[in-house]
Amino acid sequence: MHDLALVAFIAGLMGLGLRRPFIFVLGYAYVDIVSPQRLSYYMLNAVPISLIFFVCALGGFLAMDDKSGTRLAGRQVLLILLLLWCGFTTMTADFPAAAAEKWDWVWKALLFAIFLPFTLRTRLRIEGLLLFMVIAAGSIIITGGIKTLLGGGGYGTLNLGLSDNSGLYEGSTISTVAIAIVPTILFLGKYGTVFPRDWKVRLYTLALAFACLLIPIGTATRTGLICIGLVALMGLRDSQHRLLYIGGMVVAGMIAVPLLPSSYTQRMHTIQGYQSDESASTRVAVWGWTWNYVQDHPAGGGFAAYLGNHIQLQLKDARGQPINNAVEYDKARAFHSAYFEMLGEQGFPGFLMWAALHLTSLFRLEMLRRRFRRSTDPDEQWIAPLATALQHGHIIYLVGSLFIGIAFQPFVYMMIACEIGLDSYVLRTRPRIARAPMGQTAHGPVATGPAAA
Repeated sequence: MHDLALVAFIAGLMGLGLRRPFIFVLGYAYVDIVSPQRLSYYMLNAVPISLIFFVCALGGFLAMDDKSGTRLAGRQVLLILLLLWCGFTTMTADFPAAAAEKWDWVWKALLFAIFLPFTLRTRLRIEGLLLFMVIAAGSIIITGGIKTLLGGGGYGTLNLGLSDNSGLYEGSTISTVAIAIVPTILFLGKYGTVFPRDWKVRLYTLALAFACLLIPIGTATRTGLICIGLVALMGLRDSQHRLLYIGGMVVAGMIAVPLLPSSYTQRMHTIQGYQSDESASTRVAVWGWTWNYVQDHPAGGGFAAYLGNHIQLQLKDARGQPINNAVEYDKARAFHSAYFEMLGEQGFPGFLMWAALHLTSLFRLEMLRRRFRRSTDPDEQWIAPLATALQHGHIIYLVGSLFIGIAFQPFVYMMIACEIGLDSYVLRTRPRIARAPMGQTAHGPVATGPAAA
C-alpha cells in the first residue's frame, strides 16, 4: 500500500502536468526534496523519476510557456560559472571516484536552479513553487514533530522516514531547513492566494510552524537552537510592538525550557564548553586543516577533498585546559561547514562565486523589501513581505551552514531560484520601481498603477 500510494501520487502529478506543464516543475521539486524513490520498497527504486520530471518540465517550458521578456539574471550567470568550475574540479579531484559520486547530484541541483527562474513568470507560480517546497519538506518535518511530541528523538536517533541520514533526512540539515522556512510558512498563511485564507489555513500554518520548531528538539542539534534564536531575533525587525514581542519571547522561553527533555538541554550545554566536546573540537581541527590545505591548493581538491585530512586532537576541559593523555588522531573527517566545504573542495575561485551568489541574493531582496514595503497597491503589497521572508530564511541558512556541510543542498538552490524569479518578475512587470534609487519606494513618486499578476 505504501508503494501504491507513492505511485498514485506521482502518476497524478504527471497527469496534471499534461494539462498544465508547470506542474512538472513542481513534481521535480517534490521528487528532489522527498526522494520517493528512496522511500519506495520496490516499485520506484529502478525508475529515474527525477530525470523524467526534469525532461517533462524543460519540454513543457520550451513548447508551451510564454517567453517574452525572459532574461538571464546575473545570479544565473554565477550559477553557470559555479557549475562549470565544479565540473573542472571534479575532473582534477584528489579522490576521483568519491568526487564523481557527489558531482552526480550536484550538477542536477545547479542546473535546475539555473532553469527554474525562467518558469516563475507570475505571482501564482512563485507562490505555487514555495507552497510545494514547504509542503514537501513538511511531510518530513511533520513526521519528526509528531515523534518528538510522543517522546521519540535524540541526537542521531530521530527516524524521519529514511535511515541513511542523507539529504533533508539528516538531523542538522532538516533542523536548519525547518527553521529557515518558518518565515515563508507564515507569509503563505497571511498572503497566499492558492488557498483561501480562512481559519483552517491559519491553523495549519501555525501547526506546521510549531512542527518546524520541534525538529531541532527532536534531533537535539545545536545548530537548530542557534537558528531558532536567530529567527526570533529577526522577527524584531518588522514587529510593530517590539516590547510586547520581546516579552512574548521571554514568556515563551520560560514556559518551554522546563518542558524540554533532559537529553536535549544537556547537549545544548556543550555549546559553551565546546573545547571539551569531541565533536565540536574535531570540527575546529578540520577547519584548521582545510585552511592550511587551501593555501597550498588554491583551486581546491574537488568534491570529497576532506578524505585526505589528518588531524591531531587535544581535548580540553570546560576551562580550556588540556586534559592529560587526551590526544586523539583522526583522518577523513567531513568539513562540517558549508564555508570550509567550498574552500576545501572548490578553492578560492569556487568560494568567491558561492559567496557572491548569496550576498547578491540578500542585497537584491533588501532592495525589493525597501522599495515595496509602503506600497498601497493591493497587487504589490505581497512583494515586500515575501522578500523579507526569503531574506530571513536565507540568513538562517547561511548561519546554520557555518556548522554543517550543506553548500550544495538542493533545497537551498530552489530557494535562491525563487528569489531570482521574484526579482525577475518585479523587473519585468514594474521596471520603474525595480530600477528606482534605493531611497525611493512604491509609495513615492515612482509608483505605478496595478500591474498584471
